[in-house]
Amino acid sequence: MLLSETKEREYRFKLALRMGLPIFALIIALVPNTLITTYETLDATFYIELILLIAFSIYFIFYIIYSGFDVRITDEVSKTFTREYLYKYLKKEIKKNSDYTLMLISIDNLNDINNLYGLKNGDKVILKVVSWVSEYLEDKDIRNFPIGHIKGGDFIIGFKGTKGNYSTILELLYLKSDEFKVDDIEVKISGSITDTVFSNQLDFLIENLFEIQKKTRNIKNSFKEEDINPNELELFVVNAIHQKNFLVMAQDVFENKKPMIKECIVKLKTPENKIIHQKSYMKVINRLRLMSEYDFMILEKNITQSAFLSEQILAQTISPTSLRNQNFLSKAKELISANPKAKNKIMFILAETEYYSHIDRYNLILKSLRDMGVLIAIDRLGSIHTSFLYLRDLKIDVVKFDSLYSKDIQRKDHKSIINGFTIMAHNKGVKTWVKMLENEESIKIAEELNIDYLQGNFLAPLEKNYES
Repeated sequence: MLLSETKEREYRFKLALRMGLPIFALIIALVPNTLITTYETLDATFYIELILLIAFSIYFIFYIIYSGFDVRITDEVSKTFTREYLYKYLKKEIKKNSDYTLMLISIDNLNDINNLYGLKNGDKVILKVVSWVSEYLEDKDIRNFPIGHIKGGDFIIGFKGTKGNYSTILELLYLKSDEFKVDDIEVKISGSITDTVFSNQLDFLIENLFEIQKKTRNIKNSFKEEDINPNELELFVVNAIHQKNFLVMAQDVFENKKPMIKECIVKLKTPENKIIHQKSYMKVINRLRLMSEYDFMILEKNITQSAFLSEQILAQTISPTSLRNQNFLSKAKELISANPKAKNKIMFILAETEYYSHIDRYNLILKSLRDMGVLIAIDRLGSIHTSFLYLRDLKIDVVKFDSLYSKDIQRKDHKSIINGFTIMAHNKGVKTWVKMLENEESIKIAEELNIDYLQGNFLAPLEKNYES
């Protein structure tokens, strides 16, 4: 049991004891008086009743105290509904109302506020934002709406009706929030809106809110989302993986004007052979924890396909968590060992936003794969700090620049950054890879910067490689 749980039990016990003292004192005062004045007429039932009275009093007091802690419905900091209670409330509302809207309001810089100004000021900002949003909505004659604290600086509000009734209100709220401050603390607010047209399942609606927010955080007047039924999407994704029903597109990557790598882009297919794009299905795979199964499915097909290639390397994006999964790693090694023609023809492209601290173990895993002829590439260098740290700490073969720089490679600052990273990579014996080169000028600049692998539609289009 945690110390916090032990202390909470102590607190509850002491509180129950304090509440019970007046009752115990009254019993102690009355019982002796009764025994003294009427002891001759008392029978055995009195004593039984007395014992039962004391026992039930103690039970009742403790029950009230403990159940009172369990039924808390408001968050202490924001004074809004707790997440658990909000979910119960919204599920009932969605069941009662065929048209129902959810709105997400987020304090984007809450973590910075906590770090710069302290947790107390962070709590104050949360309370002020909730109060400000509530007052704003009430000014628009919207009252008695549920609002609950989901996590961090994220709040969800429920409204009866379709989102068309509230989208303009959210846009205006954004405009007003541009100058919003709490005691000279700048507060950045973003959000999104969805309704039961998307789904009548609360979990899907909330997930969709965060997806929309991610796409539109910097475009405050845009509220478009994919019109895909999440129940069907989940079913299609699971079916595609289990049935191994997918399509692989590939684009040639050139070294010294010779195609050396085929980068694979995977698209899942529905039973009707409609395409499910990666941006739609990856969130489902992550949520259902099917990533290892998905990665192995692609690896299995690529190893088979590599037998038909003379020199080119098939490069697939793979989740680092799959490589660190012992079951996946064992199966992958067994598969690679059983196909010697795949040696030096498979490349794993890795990227993750959080740095894996057990770097020695990670290096051992990658070394065991490299010893078997698997090439290792790190993606998105220059965009996420983890890629830079992995270039520094891991023994890899290739590093791939983020498209942020390659799209505008002619810019002086971008050229300087790429040049610096290229020198660093080459000094470590690592080759460099740049993509999205869309014209002759960008290709010439990349060659001048001594980048090893060049990729882009100007060099080669994206083509269907194979289907399962």
